[in-house]
Amino acid sequence: MSTDEARLPARFDSVEVLEDFMTTPTTALVDDLAAVPGDILVLGVGGKMGPTLARLARRAAPSRRVMGVARFSEPGVREALAQAGVEPIAADLLDQSALEKLPKARNVVFMAGRKFGATGDVPLTWAMNVHVPAMVAEVFKSARIVAFSTGCVYPFVPVEGGGATEEVPPLPPPGDYASSCVGRERMFEYFSARHGTPGRLFRLNYAIDMRYGVLHDIGRKVRDGDTIDLSMGHVNVIWQGDANTIALRCLAHTTTPTSPINVTGPETIEVRWLANEFGKLMGKTPRFSGTEAATGWLNNASRMLQEFGPPSVPLARMIEWTADWLMRDMKTLNKPTHYEVRDGQY
Repeated sequence: MSTDEARLPARFDSVEVLEDFMTTPTTALVDDLAAVPGDILVLGVGGKMGPTLARLARRAAPSRRVMGVARFSEPGVREALAQAGVEPIAADLLDQSALEKLPKARNVVFMAGRKFGATGDVPLTWAMNVHVPAMVAEVFKSARIVAFSTGCVYPFVPVEGGGATEEVPPLPPPGDYASSCVGRERMFEYFSARHGTPGRLFRLNYAIDMRYGVLHDIGRKVRDGDTIDLSMGHVNVIWQGDANTIALRCLAHTTTPTSPINVTGPETIEVRWLANEFGKLMGKTPRFSGTEAATGWLNNASRMLQEFGPPSVPLARMIEWTADWLMRDMKTLNKPTHYEVRDGQY
């Protein structure tokens, strides 16, 4: 075990301890944010990752204004952000007049988007994933913009190939969600080139913490004796704290025009192997159905590793933490990732 790994906690006794760990900044993050002056505005702060990203930014740059924008439909999120020193701003990003009234921060992290329920209201999915980015790119054309994207913009690639690199042209499998995510990137690319806006396209695949994510989904099925579909037989994952850290560090690593960066762990992970690892830790025998496809939505993290170094939390520790959390029946967000979906219908 490395010295860095030895410093990692053995378990998390509460959500508060978990979130404190995830929002503790690294020296590299503090240094990178010091190199990019100005306030920080997080658009779409109310999702799974937004609150901890905003709190991380606040702790890494305590002298700056850190503002978080969302509709705040989930109770308690707005109050928790305010208590942590993040300024909550209630606004509907689909309302252009509301968008134009937001503070013109020098640094913008765009986290808004629509995935689950995408097939239930297709026009809304395209409006959130394409129209909103176009408006944001215009309104904040003088800012640095790190825009959250997804590995779903890529086609399925062979599982033995190490994942899609940033040079693979976006060409997603069928489905309005993935196609609209390509549209989101194109809007930021177009306006970045038009206005000279520095940015990065943050292609994430998949962030996890104890309460949600691919590891949570698989571990929960092992614990409960549910059958695990192997058709999407390989995945990538990264610790949410590492993903948030890299997103904020990207503000100091922008390009003009904007350019993509894959953000994920360095491994291509077999779902069957993951389930068996959880089985060993939980004393359970996993149940499987289907067979592993030869392709999957997989990202190659080489560029991320070159720019930012390896993630601080290795896969083995994430598995151990998740198994421990699940076996104690700790809090879950009850938001499955649907990582196993291959037809793009969310």
